Amino acid sequence: MKRTFKDCLLIAAKGVAMGAADVVPGVSGGTVALISGIYDELINTLKNVPNAVKCLFKSRFNLPLFWKELNGTFLTALLSGIALSFISLAKLITYLLENQPVLVWSFFTGLILASTVFIARDVKWNLKAAVAFVLFAAVSFFITSPENSPLQSAPAPWYIFLCGAIAICAMILPGISGSFILVLLGQYFFMMTAIHELHFIILLIFLCGAIIGLLLFSNILSWLLKRYKNMTLVSLTGFMLGSLNKIWPWKRTLETFTDSHGIVKPLVEENVLPGHYYGNPQLFRAILVACAGFALIFVIERISLHIRKSHAK
Repeated sequence: MKRTFKDCLLIAAKGVAMGAADVVPGVSGGTVALISGIYDELINTLKNVPNAVKCLFKSRFNLPLFWKELNGTFLTALLSGIALSFISLAKLITYLLENQPVLVWSFFTGLILASTVFIARDVKWNLKAAVAFVLFAAVSFFITSPENSPLQSAPAPWYIFLCGAIAICAMILPGISGSFILVLLGQYFFMMTAIHELHFIILLIFLCGAIIGLLLFSNILSWLLKRYKNMTLVSLTGFMLGSLNKIWPWKRTLETFTDSHGIVKPLVEENVLPGHYYGNPQLFRAILVACAGFALIFVIERISLHIRKSHAK
């Protein structure tokens, strides 16, 4: 598929949005890929990477053929956007989470609610689908509970590699945040610091784990989408709705920890109603921001639909 420069910019922009979402514990870059219309292509492209490498050697390093088999233009544009987002937005988003947590989580609550509605419209609903939806929403609700105590482990190289492999699988699943998995594994702030300060050895080990995990998991997802697309969409929609448990804006801290810079941060939290929140609940602002996040999803949908119609002409 031939891409124009405009196409590449749009794909890169979607990559920036995916990267920004993946930085936040509780929000998934896979959700952004799904609502922006690139999810199937992303999964199939990742699945085909080993075949593209085999093709490269069999064709005696025929680079144009390799690039075509790899879907290289799409992959390069998307990964460039994700990398740019991680480098440029990681510090900003972590700053906002520390200083305006209620408004940030409210915004992402609106995003997740709208994404759930958006994807649910494409599902063929029946009793079996409804049961699966409730089941996966319940599983996601339990997994993403803010009361879950994160695991604590010294960041040995093998553990960083393992964290990369597990987190990347969550990053491409709509509704499950790779960053939240890192929180549960006790390595979120460690990895954010590594990104901020460009600790290349740590990042390389994490990246190697992510690549291995991604290549393995993308094959499973691709198979599920081909064989059981409707039930897969139902499951992903349930996961997204259940993940709202994690990003509920009003929380009470139960346990804290001190990071490497001597700053005390929340470790275990519980969700509370705005009236029981310690501090200013900013209820009116939170509702406005959540509505803005909700509306943004449908703006993205309209833009993506317009682009797809333009390509179809």
